[in-house]
Amino acid sequence: MTTQRTLERIAILSVHTSPLDQPGTGDSGGMNVYIAETAKRIAARGTEVEIFTRATSALTLDNRQLADGVTVRHISAGPFEGLRKEDLPAQLCAVTAGVLRAEAQRPEGFYNLIHSHYWLSGQVGWIAQERWNVPLVHTMHTMARVKNLQLAQGDSPEPAIREIGEEQVVNAADRLVANTDAEARELIDLYHAAPVRVRVVNPGVDLQQFTPGSKTNARAELGVATDAIVLLFVGRIQPLKAPDVLISAAAELVRTNPDLRSKLVVAICGGPSGSGLERPTALMDLASELGISDCVRFEPPAERSRLVQWFRAADLNIVPSYSESFGLVALEAQACGTPVIAANVGGLPTAVKNGVSGVLVNGHDPRHWANVINETLNDAGLLAQLSNGAVAHASQFGWDATADRLFQVYLEAIDSAEDRASRQ
Repeated sequence: MTTQRTLERIAILSVHTSPLDQPGTGDSGGMNVYIAETAKRIAARGTEVEIFTRATSALTLDNRQLADGVTVRHISAGPFEGLRKEDLPAQLCAVTAGVLRAEAQRPEGFYNLIHSHYWLSGQVGWIAQERWNVPLVHTMHTMARVKNLQLAQGDSPEPAIREIGEEQVVNAADRLVANTDAEARELIDLYHAAPVRVRVVNPGVDLQQFTPGSKTNARAELGVATDAIVLLFVGRIQPLKAPDVLISAAAELVRTNPDLRSKLVVAICGGPSGSGLERPTALMDLASELGISDCVRFEPPAERSRLVQWFRAADLNIVPSYSESFGLVALEAQACGTPVIAANVGGLPTAVKNGVSGVLVNGHDPRHWANVINETLNDAGLLAQLSNGAVAHASQFGWDATADRLFQVYLEAIDSAEDRASRQ
């Protein structure tokens, strides 16, 4: 069967984090950006978008407009504050009841499709899919089995309840959206997803806001010396993201070249998250233990305009994660003309073109990272080449292209659901 090629209204589920939250701390990161940016562009096509998320404050119980045609609906489920993501499975019944109750107040067939993000949302979407008789599209963003295969030293493995929950969502979804070809293979190999239901849709970057600019002006605004050597980490502070690898590599750089100390600025932009909440001062303690506290500058999560300035100010953006489904930060840095040194894991080989827009590093040995960083910094010709390549590479990943592809996946999911229903 062939469906009409329009969608009137879709429900997006983002249970554990709101697209209104500031990325870079707690549970807010690239997924928040992804949902907000794609929702705005889907709505611009004339499709109304309603995003359901759990309320984390009494002040957020009302509905909020994210953009024209995009409404964020907050569901009351459990205590507003102090509830960790790991505790949310116990609140899924309450979240599901709130989502179903909202739909029950609408005319039958109000939503044409559900797009759930992360496994917790998938559990809610799975039930709503059956109740509303609409297709379910699901994006994992991260997967327990992938993370458990690439754990940082001392980090806690993802629990069995998450693995089971993810498998259930994989089996229920009409379409599974993977960020990269690598993630698509992981869905098929580790979760036995049917290849016919897996689609690859690369995330994007706001090419209007993340643009090259004056390094001198950016540094003046941020209070960074013009002649400084700036290594930048942007992201949530937790073992998975491995900011400790950068701190240790920086200490190795100073050890082998003491004259570097007076110029080196290691900027850590983000807040504690996940298991990093258990030791919120761990990075500061590490910098002190390694004797480079004077070189490290800790910055809170930055609003987008300030984040752009940090990217422009940096000589290199460092992404040493143990696991990344994609790596939006790497793409944003490149759009600003900043080369990226990234771990050769997950989706980062897609986000960063090795030798063209940055350098991919195997393993997480700080000494090896220090060598790669040092060799890149000391080759002015290579830096200029990578900077130009970074802008060109990022230009291929606009959010408009992501939304175009995603919209086609939505239409496919509707066709698939209708064909299945006609055979029953």
